[in-house]
Amino acid sequence: QVQLVESGGGLVQPGGSLRLSCAASGSIFSINAMGWYRQAPGKERELVAVTTSGGRTNYADFVKGRFTISRDNAKNTVYLQMNSLKPEDTAVYYCNAYVYPLAGTAYDVWGQGTQVTVSS
Repeated sequence: QVQLVESGGGLVQPGGSLRLSCAASGSIFSINAMGWYRQAPGKERELVAVTTSGGRTNYADFVKGRFTISRDNAKNTVYLQMNSLKPEDTAVYYCNAYVYPLAGTAYDVWGQGTQVTVSS
């Protein structure tokens, strides 16, 4: 089994910054894509940013220029640096990873989510 543990959420004022972390652990052979999604109340879950093991990145238009995704492959950890936060960024942020386990076929893993609230 593979687990993703997120940290770094919280309450921040508009214009502030937060850094989310997500560490994968368990029976991991390798991880392809790792990314962040978010879900606001009453809305569907949406992609925020994703990065591959080779370093390619992709961002949702609504975070370009404000958020930066990065990854430490040796630690199986992905980060999301969020700057210039807006109230509309308020959501539960979920980490996702496409994992190749030591045995069996590859599969998607989700974290438990971390709340980000942007409010004055």
